[in-house]
Amino acid sequence: MEYTQSFGEALASHWPVWFVSVVLVVAAVIDGKQLRVPNWLTFPLVISGWIYSAAAGYVSGDGLWTALGMSLFGTLVGLALLLPAYAIGGMGAGDVKLLAGVGAWVHGEATFYAFCVSAVVGGVLAIGMAARRRALRKHALQAQMILNEIMVIRNPAQLAEIAAERKSSMLLLPYGIPIAIGAIIYFAWAGMLV
Repeated sequence: MEYTQSFGEALASHWPVWFVSVVLVVAAVIDGKQLRVPNWLTFPLVISGWIYSAAAGYVSGDGLWTALGMSLFGTLVGLALLLPAYAIGGMGAGDVKLLAGVGAWVHGEATFYAFCVSAVVGGVLAIGMAARRRALRKHALQAQMILNEIMVIRNPAQLAEIAAERKSSMLLLPYGIPIAIGAIIYFAWAGMLV
């Protein structure tokens, strides 16, 4: 009984992070099945994060505009972390908007750390997927070639064209999955869920 009560209290006091976690799981499932994170999920996540933050800031006395500013900054952090990969064709727009939605709810610092854990998770999953297909060498060479192109070409539009041409031969990782796993691991480690 005591565990149930303390879990209920934790859920009530940390519901925004639980809400984001549930949305992340839904996004990961959809991305895993369809290789896309839909706008009907990402846009409401971003906008509701702004509304929640402003309302919470107003109610707590921290200031509506201060809290909204933190939410907008978190959104920008989420966008800035994944936009470079999107610009060169290595990431879908839905993944970028998903991390922006996380930022709208949990703000900049937590979004940055969640991204860092997600990047590690994404790397582990990519290596695991390549190993499962017995294509580690092939994908390691492709990764090396992509990094070389980024260093030499440096033109996002040209890099995106090259990525589009190469897409059919690439092992595609639905990045909503690493975002969800990494963010939830970070939320749990940082004590944001309990």
